[in-house]
Amino acid sequence: MARPSRGEPCRQVARLPYPDRVLAVTRFRVALGHRAEFEGYAGPAVELFRTQPGLIDLHFGVNLDDPELWVLVTTWRDVGSYRRALGSANRPVLWPFLALAIDEPSAFDDPEVVGQNLPRSR
Repeated sequence: MARPSRGEPCRQVARLPYPDRVLAVTRFRVALGHRAEFEGYAGPAVELFRTQPGLIDLHFGVNLDDPELWVLVTTWRDVGSYRRALGSANRPVLWPFLALAIDEPSAFDDPEVVGQNLPRSR
């Protein structure tokens, strides 16, 4: 396919409608004997998340009934802010922490915005 010459309009590339806000819920299962080690990774990661552009809200805590279950809940201005926060510049701090997360989907949005949400095959 030939490239358009100068002055010719380019075809628009279809883009998926990304949500205006992204809710990220990341859960962790931490054995009681590893709590101090986990908190050593969590503290710097949570503080780094707090400094990221586009972060609207952040909650980090432990379950009231199960002391081995932890959660990090963040709300982002848009999907780009969320992705940039996870980017390469932050990997040395975030990835050791996030590698301990339960392997499950973590990004959520309003059901009316998502529409029909079909499961993806793994």
